[in-house]
Amino acid sequence: MYDHIGLRVGDLDASVRFYTAALAPLGFVLCSRDDSGAGFGPKGEPALWLHLQKGSAGSAAHVAFRAKDHAAIKQFHAEGLKAGGRDNGGAGPRADYSPTYYAAFLIDPDGNNVEAVCT
Repeated sequence: MYDHIGLRVGDLDASVRFYTAALAPLGFVLCSRDDSGAGFGPKGEPALWLHLQKGSAGSAAHVAFRAKDHAAIKQFHAEGLKAGGRDNGGAGPRADYSPTYYAAFLIDPDGNNVEAVCT
């Protein structure tokens, strides 16, 4: 539902590895990359922008991506862990959010809380 989001990252290579792996099961790809940043989204439509910031990346953010089904959420979580993310809640129902909410959560290399969700 958003147009685009920008996140500051301290290690662009680590962040590109993480987001490339974690977002692939959701159908998102690396659309743009240079020395100062990278853009991810549907092919040709970057909506998540990573901006290299020397030193500390700043305060953490929360970003939630829509997934088509439970299998994509499980794969998002598994691939994100393999690519350097930290577990912040495995794939499963979140009845406290809504009766049909199903999600997984990861912490990216800069401490951002990244979620994949379907309802």
